[in-house]
Amino acid sequence: MTSPTISTSNPIKSRSISEKRLESIFRSLTLIFAVGIGVILLLIGLVVAFDSIPAIEASGLGFLVGTEWDPVKNVYGALPVIAGTLISALLSLLIAVPLGLGTAIFLSEDFIPLNVRTVFVFLVELLAAIPSVVYGLWGIFVLIPLLKPLGVWLNANFGWFPLFSSVPVGPGMFPAGVILGVMILPIITAIARDSLATLPPELRQASFGLGATRWETIFRVLVPAAFSGIVGGIMLALGRAMGETMAVTMIIGNSHRLSASILDPANTIASLLANQFAEASGMQVSALMYAGLVLMVLTLVVNIFAELIVNKVKAKYS
Repeated sequence: MTSPTISTSNPIKSRSISEKRLESIFRSLTLIFAVGIGVILLLIGLVVAFDSIPAIEASGLGFLVGTEWDPVKNVYGALPVIAGTLISALLSLLIAVPLGLGTAIFLSEDFIPLNVRTVFVFLVELLAAIPSVVYGLWGIFVLIPLLKPLGVWLNANFGWFPLFSSVPVGPGMFPAGVILGVMILPIITAIARDSLATLPPELRQASFGLGATRWETIFRVLVPAAFSGIVGGIMLALGRAMGETMAVTMIIGNSHRLSASILDPANTIASLLANQFAEASGMQVSALMYAGLVLMVLTLVVNIFAELIVNKVKAKYS
């Protein structure tokens, strides 16, 4: 009895000329799109930098440390708005990062049934769809009255500390930081959840096999493994917080003065541009563009710093 002969030949079908041409076109298009992003960013930076040249020549680096903003006298100092931008963004991160990371862990692990978890995911994502002006209105009519008694209590009991050294009057840095924290919460939660959910299941199994508890697995294995994605989400949220305009403008108080207390009214670069650009002329336009250039540089520095942190952590856990 003879056994059937099995053919081992598996000829690979060669691609036709039209397929090769289509692939070449696709590669060219993706290259054009990738280069186009860089070109658009470069053009935006060049336009802002070019329009800010008169203010740079008039004020120089003194613009960064000056505290007076008087268009009548053509005196412009951006230190209060730079400080307001950084403080409000950092305050929002202090609120949103623990909540966002905790929510991401809760939604990525099997703490609750899948159908209930789906509802929570939908609610978190729904926060990102709410317009900024609605957040601002909610901040005016709900958040500010709700936080004012807390601010009064902080001033009465911890007024010796510079951060709480003033009596809240309503709008201020504190409610602005809280509203920003709520606005960036879905960004941090969604990206951190995706980073944790896409980890290979072998990591969990190996950790459990070595005798680690569930919480040890989460905080000593899963979170470090997803750290680059988590930091990316935090930096994206930080950029949103630094550039947010409408909601912050409505509740921060728009006061151009430097104060150590987060209970005082303050201002940000984005709010300054929103309030003054429509009616600005002459040197004031250039000063506002200079402030916008400073905001772009701050965002760039933040992203470079985040990249350094991610690379350092990758080198540690690789």
